[in-house]
Amino acid sequence: MKLATFTTEGNEDPRYGFKKEEYIIDILYLSKFLQEKNNDDRFLNLPHSIKESLKDWNKNFKKFKDLYNASLNENLNVKTKDGFQIAQLESDINFLAPVPNPSSFRDFYAFEQHVRSARKLRGLDMHPDWFKIPIFYFSNAGAVYGHRAPIPYPKGTQELDFELEFAVIIANGGSDINQKDANNYIAGYTICNDWSARDLQREEMAMSLGPAKGKDFATSFGPFMVTPDELEKKWDNNGKLHLRMTCHINGNLISDGNTNDLYHPFTKMIERASMNTNLMPGDYLGSGTVGTGCILELRPENTGGWIKKGDIIKLEVEDLGVLKNTIV
Repeated sequence: MKLATFTTEGNEDPRYGFKKEEYIIDILYLSKFLQEKNNDDRFLNLPHSIKESLKDWNKNFKKFKDLYNASLNENLNVKTKDGFQIAQLESDINFLAPVPNPSSFRDFYAFEQHVRSARKLRGLDMHPDWFKIPIFYFSNAGAVYGHRAPIPYPKGTQELDFELEFAVIIANGGSDINQKDANNYIAGYTICNDWSARDLQREEMAMSLGPAKGKDFATSFGPFMVTPDELEKKWDNNGKLHLRMTCHINGNLISDGNTNDLYHPFTKMIERASMNTNLMPGDYLGSGTVGTGCILELRPENTGGWIKKGDIIKLEVEDLGVLKNTIV
């Protein structure tokens, strides 16, 4: 199932729904419609957001699947008695991040090729402990953007960069989660763009702190939270997920990687992130940048320079969708 959070024209209150063909079906309006038409009240008490549904994810996900199946015979162009359309074309909605208001966003550093390249630029070899510990930093959970949202060009930088990543969204929440149980805490996967001001980042990391100000102005997620059952056929016998990851800038292919290059699996990241603390429902855990997944690694002289105002950056991850933003 592909779940999305969105607003519609003339209504800025966030809604949520699931993808069906080229439509997004509003979960709460469909629930109301089925009660009105069939006296089916099974879905009337569903939570009012994806984030709320993640607090009791197993129960709510089962209801979502039952609701999806109940919609299969319905005309998507119907309305509730109050006149609310149950389905909207994807092209007509305003996507928000799947969870627009997470409690936290931890971004890891888990693709070896990117780590090697980034450290080499600073004259450093690989640190042996990187292979033992999945490391992360906290970014700004209050600066989250969705698919097609304009991204304001940050002040004080001349070296704006993208980062091609994917992320998991935490279900249920918990602390001191063992890696062998961690799959039970993955509600779904989404695309992540960890925007980066490289000159600001370079300044702060020279003093052995950061990244912080070089990252905290924006992170994009979306367009969907894709539940793990959608990806079952994409895993190999070695426990590697195979999804192609690309970035196009103004239509030109810049980056081309694959999720199977991830060194530390998300289960290990969850174990590390939850140690001595609580992961909350709706928290994001990012993978870090895939190899070739940023201008810093590829070098600006090979990519047409750093990102500029007006540039359109399109990240695509196989089976997860397309996350596109314009710099303004």
